[in-house]
Amino acid sequence: MISTKKIGMMEKVPPHVFFLVSALFHYLGPAFAVLLFAHVSVLGVAWLRIASAAIVFAAWRRPWRLFMSTSWATRRILIALGVVLGLMNACFYIAIARIPLSTVGAIEFLGPITLAALDARTPRNISALLLAATGGWLLTDARFSGSPLGFVFAFANCLLFILYIVLGHRIAEDGGAAGIDRLGAAMLIALLAVSPLGLMDALPVFPQPLLLLAGIGVGVCSSVIPYVCDQLAMARLPRATYALLLSLLPASATIIGVVILHQLPKLIEIVGILFVVVAVILHKEADVQPKKHAKSV
Repeated sequence: MISTKKIGMMEKVPPHVFFLVSALFHYLGPAFAVLLFAHVSVLGVAWLRIASAAIVFAAWRRPWRLFMSTSWATRRILIALGVVLGLMNACFYIAIARIPLSTVGAIEFLGPITLAALDARTPRNISALLLAATGGWLLTDARFSGSPLGFVFAFANCLLFILYIVLGHRIAEDGGAAGIDRLGAAMLIALLAVSPLGLMDALPVFPQPLLLLAGIGVGVCSSVIPYVCDQLAMARLPRATYALLLSLLPASATIIGVVILHQLPKLIEIVGILFVVVAVILHKEADVQPKKHAKSV
């Protein structure tokens, strides 16, 4: 368990910092996945990602103890989140194997924008939402080409991403530490959900230490660090604010490309970044934070 002292220290860190850390690691995971795609199917990669993350959470949080001691209402939420996590990752990898990643990103971006739109209450926040949507679309540079089946899984991934945000906020409502324990339980359920789909495809990786380490890297970078940071951010940010911040993901990818890979952005990408930054600055959080429901979730 996380000690009271550590919880106090985490609460002093602005929630936006946790989101930025999540955004950074969000783009490190695919670097490991590239190594795996040449040796294992996309569903095998999805299984390795979930399995390695589940093992980390099992060793770190012992989440089965929370699952067994919590109410049935909370168990239903954890089961739902686990199934969503497993299927969301599978749909994402199937989609990017068939259509361009930028297109998958553009379709996925529709999810948080929809949530932000549902929670927009003032002309100021509606303006911020429109700016973020425009900037994110410019940054994704989507090209609608590829197989129809790829689009089916891309839109499925988008819908599941919406559910992840909604359910993730539910389990984070009474604090980041409790949310992390629940996330660990959900990740174990995700492993059960995705195993019938990808376990057999992942078996060829087991005798190859380098590829196995790459699979662990995918899980840690894509499903442990980002999801933990998401919980720490969700616990203190309204859902609309968090959904709008997700528009920073394509912007952060462009900035990382400049700093690390020396990939200079196009003019349209610079305009997109400016749109997103202005949107985040313009957005105003609700004066009344969501109520905490420690006993119900």
